[in-house]
Amino acid sequence: MKNKFFLFLLFTISLIQAQRWKPVEGKIMSQWAENVNPEKIWQEYPRPQFQRSQWKNLNGLWDYTILKTHQIQPQKFDGKILVPFSFESALSGVGKSINPEDKMWYRKSFKLPNNWSENDVVLHFEAVDYHCAVWVNDAFVGTHKGGFDRFSFNITPYIKPEGLQKVVLAVEDATNFSSQPRGKQQINSSGIFYTPVSGIWQTVWLEAVSSEAFLKQVKITTDIDNSSVSIIPMSNISLVKRYKVWVDIFFDNKKVASGITKPGIPLDLKIENAQLWSPDHPNLYDVRMSLINPSRVVIDLVESYFGMRKISLGNHNGVKYLFLNNAPLFHYGTLDQGWWPDGLLTPPSDEAMRYDIEITKAMGFNMIRKHVKIEPDRWYYHCDQLGIMVWQDMPSYNRLALKTPEQMKETKQKNRIYDALERVKREGSDLIRRSEDAAQFEFELRRMIDLHFNAPSIVMWVPFNEGWGQFDTCRITKYIKQLDPDRLVNPASGWTIRPCGDIYDIHTYDIDLTEPTTALDRATVIGEFGGIGYPINDNLWDPEMRNWGYQTYYNAEELLKNYIYKFNQILEMKEKNGLSAAVYTQTTDVEGEINGLITYDRKETKIPPQTLKELHSKLYRESNNFR
Repeated sequence: MKNKFFLFLLFTISLIQAQRWKPVEGKIMSQWAENVNPEKIWQEYPRPQFQRSQWKNLNGLWDYTILKTHQIQPQKFDGKILVPFSFESALSGVGKSINPEDKMWYRKSFKLPNNWSENDVVLHFEAVDYHCAVWVNDAFVGTHKGGFDRFSFNITPYIKPEGLQKVVLAVEDATNFSSQPRGKQQINSSGIFYTPVSGIWQTVWLEAVSSEAFLKQVKITTDIDNSSVSIIPMSNISLVKRYKVWVDIFFDNKKVASGITKPGIPLDLKIENAQLWSPDHPNLYDVRMSLINPSRVVIDLVESYFGMRKISLGNHNGVKYLFLNNAPLFHYGTLDQGWWPDGLLTPPSDEAMRYDIEITKAMGFNMIRKHVKIEPDRWYYHCDQLGIMVWQDMPSYNRLALKTPEQMKETKQKNRIYDALERVKREGSDLIRRSEDAAQFEFELRRMIDLHFNAPSIVMWVPFNEGWGQFDTCRITKYIKQLDPDRLVNPASGWTIRPCGDIYDIHTYDIDLTEPTTALDRATVIGEFGGIGYPINDNLWDPEMRNWGYQTYYNAEELLKNYIYKFNQILEMKEKNGLSAAVYTQTTDVEGEINGLITYDRKETKIPPQTLKELHSKLYRESNNFR
């Protein structure tokens, strides 16, 4: 009776708090922001390629306070923040800037389901930017460094037998005032660098797993030439020789293959009459993995999926060309930065996130270049399902390494100096990085590849963009190839080309595009072009700031006319010189950049999708007109 009253009281308090929450005012919002509910936010299972039945979502209102880095864990918190939105975002309900000398503190109380008492409990953070420490019931659990990769802790030893449990998180994020990979985030945002994202920015959740042993990871590699798939299930402990994993594979709910292996041992299965994955036919196979103990009891059950597809380079009409499933295919996509006016790096909902992919496909693009950001796992799941190829960038190193408030005041001047140095270095050798910074970059790079290895939509890795923090390019390229020999590597997108990798990539934003030299040993691509601006006043992030495009027009007719002019140049390069791919900048407007095909709030599409789809279809028709 006491517990029921306590839970009722907790629910009542939670309801009152939810009614007090509201987004920070003053910025444009997407239509999905209107439906954000603190009691039910981002409730979808966060890890579709490794799914279990028993889990609990911890998104919602958390206590927060902001102290200085040297201060200890607080006894009192200042307010509520809506997780998983960052401090700086409108949807967090906070909207505060975070400086390098700040430490963000979070606190959340929760109750475990009654039927979890015999299980271990794992606490998952899908992404926290950037360096954090975790306590459960006042016991220190562990730390993590990295802004884009998920991490977990088995918190079973710290769980109380009954009643409320408590998790506390401390986070520091110096953004561009440190050496961390951070993409387009910048304190004092301006131009092509945007409002920072600090703290929790993806789902936090709990999972019940077997206390005896459980599956921790799976690596899936497909081989369409031999109609086979290799599956390597891995467990949480190494001494499991007497344990087995039974694997079933389904297509359209019909079992097509099955087999048995041990944790850490590859299982190779034949896939008869394999249905290949492609943008036109995004066929996916479902996988069910059962971990069986020596007593022949199933102690863990995990569901996953894969797509049978092959990405490679091939010879096509005398040039190296991009091939999908052993056939040439032109890649045409948008530069997609994944920013939102209401949630910044965090979309307001799963539905909103899926919309960006759906509208991109409706416009006739078959690829997305995910630009210096790593998305939540569900984003790749939607790409897999909908059928759109992904060029995945590694979030770039920062431009500055400043820490004090006095140094921060000099940011703009120092940025100009740094940009000049970067331009010089683009024409010379790679940058020299401190060993600890290089090691952290490579750790986060590997995490990106390992965590998203199974996504059929990802066809290419892009470690560097335009010389931003670029170092040891050819060694890094070789490192990626060793980690993932079945995907292509674009060593450096734009300007800082080095003699390695699979792709020769230039950027060109002039009205009359620069034509890349046709590479003999690599596929030739234009990794960025376009950037045509069209501001729509009611949909601007800030009407008073500089809203810009590489060329700017002020009506839809001029925008379409100039888009067609640039597109026709891409088409001509494809037909005459064997250009393999092109990436248009960009999917949506972002803050002061108004060169998106869609406004930042996603309320206006600047060119009708069907018009673009009909235009883009010309790129996918095969031709034998190469010189």
